[in-house]
Parts: sequence; C-alpha cells; structure tokens
Amino acid sequence: MRQIVLDTETTGLDWKSGDRVIEIGCVELLDRKLTGRHYHVFINPQREIDAGAMAVHGITNEFLVDKPVFKDIVEEFEAFVAGGELVIHNASFDVGFLNYELGLLGRPILTAICPSVIDTLKLAKEQNPGKKASLNALCSLYEIDNTHRTLHGALLDAELLADVYLAMTRGQESLIMSIDEPPPQMDDGSGAGFAERPPLRVLRALPEELEGHERVLGEIAKANKGNCMWIPPAPPAAG
Repeated sequence: MRQIVLDTETTGLDWKSGDRVIEIGCVELLDRKLTGRHYHVFINPQREIDAGAMAVHGITNEFLVDKPVFKDIVEEFEAFVAGGELVIHNASFDVGFLNYELGLLGRPILTAICPSVIDTLKLAKEQNPGKKASLNALCSLYEIDNTHRTLHGALLDAELLADVYLAMTRGQESLIMSIDEPPPQMDDGSGAGFAERPPLRVLRALPEELEGHERVLGEIAKANKGNCMWIPPAPPAAG
C-alpha cells in the first residue's frame, strides 16, 4: 500500500476568503515504511500573508516573491500524490485549500486522483477521547521527538505526522497476512489437511489401586456420618 503523508502552509485560515497555499510537504510510505521519497515546494500565492499565519509558520511575503506559482508546480505535485492514500492531520483544511487551488486551474479535485484520505485528527480523537489531539500533543503522547519544531513547516510536519500515524496504527500490520504466507489448510473431510494424530494411550487402574480407592471412600463416608457423594446409596430393602 502506498500512502502520502501531506501537510500545507497557507496565507490564512479560509480559502473561501481567497487565502492560498504557500507550502506543500509530502513524505511517502510504502507498506507502512518510509521510503525516503518526499515532495516539498514553496509557492508564491500572489497575495499578502496574514500576520497571524506568518506568526505560525514564519514564512514571509519577501521570501515567496521569487517562488513558482501553483500552476507551475501542479503537474509535479499531482504526479507525486496520484494513486496514494492521503494521510493528513485535520484533512478538511488541507484538502479544502488544495481543491481550491486545483479548481482555479480547472483541474480534478484531489480525491479524484487519490483513492482515499485518512484524517489523523479524527483518528486521534476517536482513540483518545477528551485528550488534546494537536500534532505537538500527539508527538508527546507517542514519545516522538519534536523539539526541533519551533514553527510550523509543511515538510517537517509531514515527517512528524508520518511517525505519529505509524505509532497510532501500530499493530495493524499484524492483522494483514503476507501474500507469501501459505493459507491455513482446511479439512475437506478426508483428513488430508491435518497431521495424523497418534493413538491415545489408555491406562486402567490395577486391582490394588481399586482397593485403595474404595478404602479411601469408606473413610470419607465414615467421617461424614455415612455420606459420601462418590458411593452410590444402597438400594431400599424389599418389603
């Protein structure tokens, strides 16, 4: 299974108000293992960055002046994520922004080229109800070192999220049978699917052992005023 852990940074909080994507970071997982392949790009949004957003990610308008616009990187971005299952923290935010960018260019939405999206924020809230579910909180919960994260950054956050996601879903891989593992044999009625059992060995009590057993039962009955559940009651006298 190929998965793409994705994060974005933006000019603000609402694409409906015209905010734009300014950074995309992706890392690739193949069969739950990091492959080392990643995609990272800064984008000129052709508009000003909100002061609040700048305080979060530290990306300035001046830094983005000479960066490519979204239409110049869209094909390479689509090529990297196409066919992969997306893993995103607070997926509605990133997917909404990326779909807006794609829509401005008349291109298919993100979920048209990726089969599905896993929202790790939703997953974290289901697994740990009532607990904080931010990326920093999850790094702390799963003991993932994020001390180098002083500001948000799309590629760094995608790398951290990949570690968090693997920790959150650890054990799932044990539920998947390897395609190289032979299927369990089923019994078709002939017994061919099972190893032959050796015959059971039957041990019978010796006469002296039976005598000893009766003696012990008699002692139990005597101690309990004639009552012993292992001695059948005498038949009633004929009369």
